[in-house]
Amino acid sequence: MASSGELRFEFGENWSSFLRDLNEEKIKAAEASLRQMLGRERLDGLSFLDVGSGSGLFSLAARRLGGRVHSFDYDVRSVRCTAELRGRFFPDDAWRVEQASAIDGAYMNALGTFDIVYSWGVLHHTGAMWRAVEQSIGRVAPGGTFFIALYNDQGRASRIWKFVKQTYNRLPGALRFLVLIPAFVWIWGPATMRDLLFLRPGRTWRRYGSNRGMSAWRDVVDWVGGYPFEVATPEQVVDFCRDRGLELRKLTTCGGRFGCNEFVFQRVREERR
Repeated sequence: MASSGELRFEFGENWSSFLRDLNEEKIKAAEASLRQMLGRERLDGLSFLDVGSGSGLFSLAARRLGGRVHSFDYDVRSVRCTAELRGRFFPDDAWRVEQASAIDGAYMNALGTFDIVYSWGVLHHTGAMWRAVEQSIGRVAPGGTFFIALYNDQGRASRIWKFVKQTYNRLPGALRFLVLIPAFVWIWGPATMRDLLFLRPGRTWRRYGSNRGMSAWRDVVDWVGGYPFEVATPEQVVDFCRDRGLELRKLTTCGGRFGCNEFVFQRVREERR
């Protein structure tokens, strides 16, 4: 999801490849991650807004848990991916899938409010992250939940990653391996060597999808190519959301490393007079 005219990674192409390998195990892992972070076994009767639905996996997970789902993404191919999953699992369902941007104020305001607003690893790719976060906060109903994940600010390392992403997207497709392969070695080299030392080759790679149902390789491509790219410290996110009426309920950080910090906020209910 990015504003027009910017250098931009084609997220939908990556998600199309991910869907070819999607299976029941990965879907159940996505469901489990939602249940764990939201502290709910089911979403029956709750409205769920997926801001930047990408592959559609977590929209599908929310729908299978009983939620009333509305999904949108800026990327047209991502929208098609989400629509494909709806067609596979919930044809003729009320689950809505649309093409739109989180920084489009008119669109966001017209949506109304939702019990759960979910946006994992998306709003830092809009080119206007804080505006997108604010627009998304506005969709959280009184007493509702805001579940968001944003790239961690690593200072100098984040500036290097921004350069890597810009370089990757400026290269012709046939030459992007010149950036992708060294980045892959940097990201996965330590875990690969650790597994070899402990005589368990490939274990971390094989178990990767058990966390959120994602693909290790597709996430590498996303991490290297994902642009626009912005970052935030946990403190910045917490302060920003608190100033807009949200209270932090759960925080999972990436330990100061490259990756996303996860936040679950709740909107304070308005007091009756």
